[in-house]
Amino acid sequence: TLDSTCTTPPCFMKFSEMEKLANIEAEISEVQPVVLSVTTIDSTLQFYFIGQKCEMLQDMNRHLEAVLKNKKALRKRLIKPRCQDSLPIEATFHKYVVELLTEAMTFIEKLESHLQTVRSIPEVPNTVKNMDTALTKTELLVIELEELTDQILKWRELQKEVYSD
Repeated sequence: TLDSTCTTPPCFMKFSEMEKLANIEAEISEVQPVVLSVTTIDSTLQFYFIGQKCEMLQDMNRHLEAVLKNKKALRKRLIKPRCQDSLPIEATFHKYVVELLTEAMTFIEKLESHLQTVRSIPEVPNTVKNMDTALTKTELLVIELEELTDQILKWRELQKEVYSD
C-alpha cells in the first residue's frame, strides 16, 4: 500500500522528460555534421564532373571555331581531287613503284574474271556432279563407238570376202 500511495512528484517527471529531450538533441547535433559533409561531398563531386564536361565542350567549341575560320581552305581541299597530287618517292624506290603499278594494272584487268571465279564457288559441287555425269555418258559413247567400229570392221571383212569370191 505504501508503494501505491507513493507517486513521483511532477517536478521529477518533468526532469526525466527534459533529460530525454537533451539526449535526443545531442544525437541530432552529432549526426547533423555528418549529413552536412556527405551533402557537401556529393555536391562537390557533381560540380567536379560538370566542370569536366564543360571543359570538354569548350575544347570542342574551340576546335569547331578553328574549322569555321578555315572554311574556305577546307572547301577547296574537299573539292580538289586528291589523285592529281604527286607523292614524293625517293629515286631508289622508283623501280619498285613501276613494278607495283604494272602488277596493279594486271590485277585490275583480271579483276572481273577473279570476281566471276569467286561468285562461281558455290556452284562448284553442281558443276562437279554435271562433269561426272558427262564423263559417264562419254564413256558409254566410247564403248558404243568401239562396238560400232568392230561391227564396221567385220562388215568390211565380209565385203572383202564376198568380192574376192
